[in-house]
Amino acid sequence: MLALGERTLVMGVLNVTPDSFSDGGKYLDADAAVARALEMEMQGADIIDVGGESTRPGSDPVPVDTELARVLPVVERLSGRLRVPISIDTQKAVVAAAALRAGAEIVNDVSGLTADPALADVVRRARAALVLMHMRGRPKTMQKRPFARNVLRDVSRGLREAVARARRAGIARASIVLDPGIGFGKSVEQNCELLARLPELARLGYPVLIGTSRKGFIGRVLDDVPVAGRIWGTAATVAASILGGAHIVRVHDVAEMVQVARVTDAILDPKSVAALAQTQDKAEKRIAKAKQKKRAQ
Repeated sequence: MLALGERTLVMGVLNVTPDSFSDGGKYLDADAAVARALEMEMQGADIIDVGGESTRPGSDPVPVDTELARVLPVVERLSGRLRVPISIDTQKAVVAAAALRAGAEIVNDVSGLTADPALADVVRRARAALVLMHMRGRPKTMQKRPFARNVLRDVSRGLREAVARARRAGIARASIVLDPGIGFGKSVEQNCELLARLPELARLGYPVLIGTSRKGFIGRVLDDVPVAGRIWGTAATVAASILGGAHIVRVHDVAEMVQVARVTDAILDPKSVAALAQTQDKAEKRIAKAKQKKRAQ
């Protein structure tokens, strides 16, 4: 399993859905999804997060069979080909169990173990890592409900409750990562506040994952810029997240955000620059080797 804390880890988003807010339909085909995962690994992704159900605001849940049909062929084909861990982005125990058997090592649950009580036991039996996210409500209505009066208190309480559920189920403390759920039932101002106050969330005592990539609050801050124009806004939130103590950043634009993460890490720890340079050299050699192999085929 990956070591947390040595440097910021970059989780690459792979949505195999027709309706995700940013890239819906782009990687619904298994061949396209596998190619994108391998590309993200070459670009420096440390984790590939495969999801078969959109959780954008207003989205409807999909049946288990549909989600399985989307994610399982991709996970099966990537297992053994990727040198980085596969994460399965799901709220369903059946989907998580199948993906873990196929080679996934991490379960990313946006519901914080509230959607499917059986999911915790699946994670425990597989000894998988678990990301517990805070979501106020459910995707269908989360942006229509009243927002919390005190967002940090609401998120902290929700994450503590999620951790308690995980620990009662026997999931090891060292296997848990927390995600405050940027964009999930929060206002634009609250999303910004959470990023500004990340050090306070660190007091919960667990590693933190932040997913801001291309999200709507960035568009709102930038005068309603469309999704395709949010890369620089995303870069700002990624840097702020790392400076605030995030251990993992979940992003769509891997190549660009790897650069953001590496420079921000170097600012936090100037002595790490030499080690980061060695990592970059290895990545560049890996990319060059892959390109040479592709040309030879």
